[in-house]
Amino acid sequence: MKAIITVIGKDTVGILAKVSDACACANVNIVEVTQSVLQDMFAMIMLVEIDKASVGFEELRENLNRVGDSTNTKIHLMHEDIFNSMHRI
Repeated sequence: MKAIITVIGKDTVGILAKVSDACACANVNIVEVTQSVLQDMFAMIMLVEIDKASVGFEELRENLNRVGDSTNTKIHLMHEDIFNSMHRI
C-alpha cells in the first residue's frame, strides 16, 4: 500500500530531514520525492510505502502533524486509494 504526503509552508532548514526521519522511525519507505521552493514557500510531495509501517495510519498522521507543528508547515497524509478515487473521472 502507498500513501501521499504533502508538505507546504515557509521554507526553513531541515523540513525534508524531519519528515524523512518521521517516516524512517515508522518504517515507512519513501519511494519518490518532489520538492520546490517558490520564493520563500516550501512545497513537497512524497510517495511512500506504508504496508510495512510499524505504526498505524492514524498514528503516522499524528506523528507527521507534530513535525508540521515543529516546522510551521502543513503536512497532509492521504492513503493512495483515497487519492486515486478523488482523481478518477
